[in-house]
Amino acid sequence: MAGGDAFGGHAHGSPGYRRMILALFAAGVATFSQLYSVQGVLPELARDLAVSEAQAALAVSAATAGLASSVIAWSAVADRIGRLRTMKTAVVAAVVLGLLVPAAPGFEALLALRFVEGLALGGIPAVALAYLSEEIAPLHSAVAAGTYISGTTLGGLAGRLVAGPLSEFLTWRAGTLVVALLAAAAATAFILAAPAPRGFTPVPRRTPGAPGLAAKLAANLARHRLLALYAQGLLLMGGFVAVYNYLGFRLEAPPFLIPASLASFVFLAYLSGTWSSRRAGALVGRLGRLPVLLGSTGVMAAGLAVTVLDWLPAVVAGLLLFTAGFFGAHAVASGWVPVLAVGGRAQAASLYNLAYYAGSSAFGWAVGLAFAPFGWPGAAACVLALVAAAAVIAAACLRGGDRLAG
Repeated sequence: MAGGDAFGGHAHGSPGYRRMILALFAAGVATFSQLYSVQGVLPELARDLAVSEAQAALAVSAATAGLASSVIAWSAVADRIGRLRTMKTAVVAAVVLGLLVPAAPGFEALLALRFVEGLALGGIPAVALAYLSEEIAPLHSAVAAGTYISGTTLGGLAGRLVAGPLSEFLTWRAGTLVVALLAAAAATAFILAAPAPRGFTPVPRRTPGAPGLAAKLAANLARHRLLALYAQGLLLMGGFVAVYNYLGFRLEAPPFLIPASLASFVFLAYLSGTWSSRRAGALVGRLGRLPVLLGSTGVMAAGLAVTVLDWLPAVVAGLLLFTAGFFGAHAVASGWVPVLAVGGRAQAASLYNLAYYAGSSAFGWAVGLAFAPFGWPGAAACVLALVAAAAVIAAACLRGGDRLAG
């Protein structure tokens, strides 16, 4: 149940607010640096393990599939033992597994380890936004959610940018090992900084008559606006991961012929997402959630179209726009879910994450089936279709959702 005292959430600028933001920022870095470190080394990994582009992308999809499989279970654990304790357990387990990944003896073992690592990583995104919404004053929750998402962007950037160059000069195993050590440092910062929960009291056993996990999930799945938000995660994340999965292969091939150590620097485009996720949170208060969501989706589509040009500056500029648009949309959609949640915020957030990482796993791999025969234009066309479908669903289903708070 929610905390029974008068606690209304940490106000902006308070010590508790600053500790919460720092902790969740560090949690985002710890989680997403590990989750996407192999994405920066896919060409080297494919050559070393003698697998195709689409097979190599399974190293990313295995982890995101594990994460998608575990988020609902983690949300149930969080109701029983508490949000913060759940997140601490998950991040420690993930760091230990991340240190084992570079030692995988073969491709199949690598996929198995990545899947189990994803299972552990699921405890962070499954709970983070529920924890945030319960501990931060409602007036500042959109900005705080954007700050958490900005931490995930920096984590994803660090994982790719560190592992990529090291894979060329050393090996992909050395690159992913260094990222795992960086994730361990970020996890330590999270554990030390996170303030004790005050907005939620765990219930070790189900209270008679209280809704169970299935009932909480069903209540959230019955709301068409929440389903529309879940569709945003599924479709937009699927397209986003596909672009980053196959971009390295494109840049190493003609007409670019860029070595891996330099190609990795295109992941600096993630910094545009660090900016846009916080900016989107601020714009929500002025413009409303739906206009910011649709505007961000439009920026994604425009940026994607520019990347089709065989001119490196255009590819970089398009990637900056595409990334900024994605993280703006993700910050709005993920932060909107707890506002509309019924029957359990953790379960509502977990369903969003389930859709989000299911899209990453499925479309992040499947777009490769178009990339192999048709090159980048084929891959871009598939991603554009996903982005367009997300925009149509949002426009049709989310009008008036800003006026609802439960």
